[in-house]
Amino acid sequence: MRPDQVHIDFGTPEGPTPRTSDEYEQVSYPSTHNHDHQHHHTTHTHTHRNEGGNESLPLHYMSEETARRRVAKGPGNSGGFMSGEESEKDMPYDDTGKDVYSKMRPGAGVPRVSSGRVHRPPPPPPTSITEYIHQNMDIVTPIFYTLLSCWSRFRKIGLNDHVVWDEAHFGKFGSYYLRREFYFDVHPPLGKMLVGFAGALVGYDGSFQFESGAQYTENVPYVAWRVVMSMFGVALVPIAWFTAVELGMSQFACHVVALMVLCDVGWLVISRFILLDSMLLFFTFTTVFFLAKFHNEQHHSFSFDWWMWLTLTGFSIGCVCSVKWVGLFVTSVVGLYTIEDLWEKFGDLRLSNRQQIRHWGARITCLITIPILVYMASFKLHFMILNHSGTGDAQMSSLFQAHLVGNDFATNPLEVAYGSRITLKNMGWGGGLLHSHVQTYPTGSEQQQVTCYHYKDNNNEWNILPRWDEPAFDPNSDMRFLKHGDIIRLQHGPSTRNLHSHEVAGPITKVNYEVSCYGNATVGDYHDYWVVEVLDDIKQGKREHVEKIHALTTRLRFRHSTLGCYLHAGTVPLPQWGFKQIETTCIKENDPSDAHTIWNVEGHWNDRLPPADATYHKSPFLRDFWHLNVAMMTSNNALMPDVDKEDILASVPTDWPLMRLGLRMCGWGDEIPKYYLIGTPIVWWGSFVAIIISVFVLGAYLLRWQRKYVDMDAHEWGHFLYVGKIAFYGWFLHYIPFFIMGRVTYVHHYLPTLYFAVLMFGHVFDHFFFSSRRLSTKTKRIVFGVVTFLIVANFWWFRGLAWGMEGPINDHWGLQWRKSWNIYNI
Repeated sequence: MRPDQVHIDFGTPEGPTPRTSDEYEQVSYPSTHNHDHQHHHTTHTHTHRNEGGNESLPLHYMSEETARRRVAKGPGNSGGFMSGEESEKDMPYDDTGKDVYSKMRPGAGVPRVSSGRVHRPPPPPPTSITEYIHQNMDIVTPIFYTLLSCWSRFRKIGLNDHVVWDEAHFGKFGSYYLRREFYFDVHPPLGKMLVGFAGALVGYDGSFQFESGAQYTENVPYVAWRVVMSMFGVALVPIAWFTAVELGMSQFACHVVALMVLCDVGWLVISRFILLDSMLLFFTFTTVFFLAKFHNEQHHSFSFDWWMWLTLTGFSIGCVCSVKWVGLFVTSVVGLYTIEDLWEKFGDLRLSNRQQIRHWGARITCLITIPILVYMASFKLHFMILNHSGTGDAQMSSLFQAHLVGNDFATNPLEVAYGSRITLKNMGWGGGLLHSHVQTYPTGSEQQQVTCYHYKDNNNEWNILPRWDEPAFDPNSDMRFLKHGDIIRLQHGPSTRNLHSHEVAGPITKVNYEVSCYGNATVGDYHDYWVVEVLDDIKQGKREHVEKIHALTTRLRFRHSTLGCYLHAGTVPLPQWGFKQIETTCIKENDPSDAHTIWNVEGHWNDRLPPADATYHKSPFLRDFWHLNVAMMTSNNALMPDVDKEDILASVPTDWPLMRLGLRMCGWGDEIPKYYLIGTPIVWWGSFVAIIISVFVLGAYLLRWQRKYVDMDAHEWGHFLYVGKIAFYGWFLHYIPFFIMGRVTYVHHYLPTLYFAVLMFGHVFDHFFFSSRRLSTKTKRIVFGVVTFLIVANFWWFRGLAWGMEGPINDHWGLQWRKSWNIYNI
């Protein structure tokens, strides 16, 4: 029955009382109105009774200036990583005159950050050993898992005494650090420096050549070296446990995540050799862990712990990117979290402008500046250690090479003259050396090939000679120095043919002219003429100040005298008939800013000229840093699948989640132990199914939310979104980019992606089983027992793939669960 209207006297307020929208959201309207509503002012009592005078209704003052929206509780509009977070300040907030949007409100006792680990008060002092152990299970459990991880990673680690798989690469790189010889690789240097450091720790001298499949000699402590490297793999299991705890998963779910990391044979086998992948996985795991720790400190902004975990997150980002560029994927996960976090804070009017700026500054400093500094520091250390000439010299600038011990560039003659024997270095980022060899083009002119090559040999050498219509070069005549505007011939040293161009389309870049080698020491024509154009000199300055062309420092272009095109070496690799070397053409466009048309004299030999002063040359670090990174990127992009031959080790991204194909890591003979890189099916298939289920579950919840169903309170909804986003974003950002890459891919590229799928598996089981209010504790234990049994039993069935299969492979029955696995010899 609706009560009659009555006049209400509210009295005179004693003073303005700050109010928030949350006060109104907590109003509960009684179904029966039989309680007196008394105001606690000393001078006024405000009651309202119905017609019978027996019932009272709670009334709230509402004016046009302080009106607020009232909504029923539900999933609300919160959906960010920080779902459920309240103000960082405990002081009340006066939102008078501002509209407040509807949102979920945690119930009593719920922490201010509703996602992540629940903050609980410390327990009372233990009264018995049992109680002490129970209170410290968060420490005892990961110690137990660490011991199991050591057992699984170290067991039979020295069974195979041959160079296994990519040990041929990374063991060799570690040897370079011990010999301090400069090398080139497509990956950043931190991981390989750690490989070299591990080798030094176990007493390796760097003398072994690490030929693929070669047997280790007595002076190589390969077992101890593998043990040190496998420590990164050992740490994955406890880090996974602690990460699950920090993400707020239940104890059962934390055990499931730790067991899946412990029992996956893919992670196990990749951790037992001298490889980079265990380090990549380690820093990927630590990045997620530090991010989760930082998230749980959000209610203590700018505290010591808050700064520590934010800084460690940035440091871990720098480390993972310094091992492999794949680390940029987990960096993107942190970036998405940070963007959404700052967006939530931007909408929090309780934060002052100064606090907003401090939050932005902290993220920029810790998540951008620190990773860049860590990344650059790894290269600085790389350059400092590798100060001797080595196999990778040609990838660097000539000035950089001049300072390497054992390199004679800095002592070669400075001023270039006719009759000099030289090598020409292309100054494009990652450029190589002008090169020719006896092989000819299969199409076009079918003359001798000219390419750009990134390694040093005699085929890179050229002689500077006068034109055909000039007197032949006389080594006893007066010295004639090379200068701007000279028209010369460049004669290939080993073959005596002349650098040549003509109106024939290039082999790959058809819009450019082909460059070849033609004739010999006595036969040639005017198509062998090249005009020397000086751009500038690093030491002498602009062209006007360059009197003589200097080796290493003078930047040159070579214009064809007849065609007017410029000698150009881009980034296009030739097919197999050109040995994957860089196509060199004569480009028609006259663009002085095109670095791929700019050259410098690198090697210079002339017995009639004195050596240069070694202190004349200096190469700045930032230039060397950028040069090496561009060279790495160029070489990485060149790792394309070869259509001319089948790579039995390669696979495509669609193969990985469903385990269509594995990878043989060594020879498959009966006399050596064999390793097969593939995952534990329960772990890989189950985690991939969990990713799919999570998408459908989220869609179902959103549909029900739109229909005003309330499936979870604010705390549960915030936690569900937070963990789900971390897991799904991580999986998506680590997996999808491989569909875009043009480079060749292998199954081990999926291993970082798998971690986020495992987190999603634990999250899905936690949501539907372990944290369910509808299931009894007994049922949860049964579910946990079944999952644990399947994981452990499946690992035990496939353990030989990681621990080594001895004898004939066909004697190990029951391993080929898919016909596409090439485990058995058929």
